[in-house]
Amino acid sequence: MQGTVTVVKAENRGTIGTSASKKLRRIGKVPGVVYGSNSKPILIQLDHNQIALSLDVEAFHSSILDLDLDGKSEKVLLREYQMHPYKRQVTHIDFQRVDEKKKIHTNVPLHFIGEEDCPAVKMAGGTISHILNDIEITCLPKNLPEFIEIDISELEIGNSMHVSQLKFPSGVEPVLHGQDDPVVVTAVKPKGSAGEDEDGVDGKMVSSDEGDDSSEKSTDSDGGSSS
Repeated sequence: MQGTVTVVKAENRGTIGTSASKKLRRIGKVPGVVYGSNSKPILIQLDHNQIALSLDVEAFHSSILDLDLDGKSEKVLLREYQMHPYKRQVTHIDFQRVDEKKKIHTNVPLHFIGEEDCPAVKMAGGTISHILNDIEITCLPKNLPEFIEIDISELEIGNSMHVSQLKFPSGVEPVLHGQDDPVVVTAVKPKGSAGEDEDGVDGKMVSSDEGDDSSEKSTDSDGGSSS
């Protein structure tokens, strides 16, 4: 969905702290912050319903937006937002200012086409497994795509597509963080196909002893966490 949400209206927020943020949420506002471009961070507040609807639009997450702050406009990129643990409520939102002369790093969604017609599905009855649903890229703001389209109409059973096989728009490069060539999508053989043992079982399940490391970053500069 292109060009659906391009303008975000916001107001300056004079009060800070957890208590102030809770009061804003109770009256239908979302506390937020705008930062970047070597300028001082600005605390803002936005209409909750408008932001909630905007977040439902895919392009809102990967487009350059016009932030209208008390009548003054500047280019920004959505950086992060926080949701209430069990209510459909946006509790905080961050925007980063954009310098048109400097490259940005952000994630954009992947759109897969040709899935139903690819040999893996049409001829072999396999299934398509999307290993990645978005990808981090770097580019100048003017070159930022809303999504990357991937044609898998030629994908055969047992084969995969890697990042190196994707076609990126001019001026757009993937950010791999040291990974050689990550798998993006793979065609999986149907159950019961050749290669399984006589009982139709692929093999013994092995539990991993390794725990996943996770980190959590809070962006609420005024201390206003989810309530």
